[in-house]
Amino acid sequence: MIFKKLNQQKKLRKAIGFVNKIQKIRSKNNKNWMDLLKLSLKLDYKKTSKILQDIVREDKKVSDMAKKIYKLK
Repeated sequence: MIFKKLNQQKKLRKAIGFVNKIQKIRSKNNKNWMDLLKLSLKLDYKKTSKILQDIVREDKKVSDMAKKIYKLK
């Protein structure tokens, strides 16, 4: 029983370590995406705005699906 609990704690620490690494990578990559977005807006504001509108629409679908997942009991 104690071994199982220690093993679970070890897995949890390892998983949290992975999440922290992912967070660090995503932080850097988000800045890259924002730089790309700024450049795109400067080059063609109208087309970029349309693409952003499409992205927001699709992101909403993903968010709605995620809500269905976490509401499952």
